Amino acid sequence: MVAVAEKGMSPYEAARDRTVEENKRKMEALNLRHLSAAIKEAPKTPSPMKQKRRRIIEQAVVAPSPPRRSRRLANLPEVKYAEIGPPNAERMTRSPRKPTDSIYWATRGSISMKARLEATRKAEKLESQLDPAIPSFVKAMLHSHVVRGFWLGLPSHFCDTYMPKQDSIVTLVDEKDEEFDTNYLAYKKGLSGGWAGFALSHGLQDGDATVFQLIKTTTFKVHIIRAASDDDNEVAE
Repeated sequence: MVAVAEKGMSPYEAARDRTVEENKRKMEALNLRHLSAAIKEAPKTPSPMKQKRRRIIEQAVVAPSPPRRSRRLANLPEVKYAEIGPPNAERMTRSPRKPTDSIYWATRGSISMKARLEATRKAEKLESQLDPAIPSFVKAMLHSHVVRGFWLGLPSHFCDTYMPKQDSIVTLVDEKDEEFDTNYLAYKKGLSGGWAGFALSHGLQDGDATVFQLIKTTTFKVHIIRAASDDDNEVAE
């Protein structure tokens, strides 16, 4: 403690110096400095180069193989994912296209609400004159029925009472007894495919009214009442 006090060092500093001196003596005893210097001065011998193997690329031959199937399905017959209709479902055969000049292209002006109501009134009057034993209903034509969409929804209560409960082929018969097949979608209660051909062939337009008379289980007699345009009303006046 006296020697430490004379040097003016704390006990911690004195212990550190002693540790440093002891480590130096150990390094000298191991002769590590000389060994590291000898390693640095030793000549470097190059490592032998590895010969590169040339890759021979051959054209692969793909052998046909059956599609992979799980062991659980391996013994089952192969399933063909073809578009199959429901059991006992009929498929509509497309009617031959009519020539363009035989299609009635009506050119009318704007249809007023008065003209629409008048066409519907005439359709209801016509329906009242039909046989009451034969189910029927009046349907006013809207833009979605006769332009682009060509979807005709039928009255829900009528479908629940008289129409088939599954998708079917429904035939539309016009006033000239010409027949047009359409697809009736039971879950949507309306006519889809084939209705466009009927509407275009008869020049149906927004504002016209129709009477559908169910003459057979899946056959409608269709009566068409034209709505007068505003231009027609002006000429009549």
